[in-house]
Amino acid sequence: MLMLILNVVYVLVAVAMIALILMQRGSGAAAGSGFGAGASGTVFGARGASNFLSKSTKWLAVVFFGISLFMAWYASHGARPAGEGLGVMSQAVAPAVAPSVPVGELQAVPQVAAVGDVPQAAAPTENIPVQSEEKPVEGAQKD
Repeated sequence: MLMLILNVVYVLVAVAMIALILMQRGSGAAAGSGFGAGASGTVFGARGASNFLSKSTKWLAVVFFGISLFMAWYASHGARPAGEGLGVMSQAVAPAVAPSVPVGELQAVPQVAAVGDVPQAAAPTENIPVQSEEKPVEGAQKD
């Protein structure tokens, strides 16, 4: 019930912020005052709407971000038991059953190498020719 009320308030605050932001004058609004738009600034008082609209927008933004943070915290630390509302993911998984093999017929399980182990060579290395590095002739220039 709390999340439903917060979602409704959240949407209303977002719509109000959009309306207030669109009502504010931009930096290029002074150019329009020469064509008769200057009289609309007296609706909110002598100083115009900038003070009222900017303060209202600031407080609506604070409420908007506060509700956003609370809803995110509540979603991650909610009072729901683990697994509730996950659909198929909340069902318990049955462990896989290995086929029954008589004890005398068990085969060896291959070992998994640990990180950093060097694998042993499978073939003997005595028939592999060793390539040596060519040494430069004395007095020759290196590239």
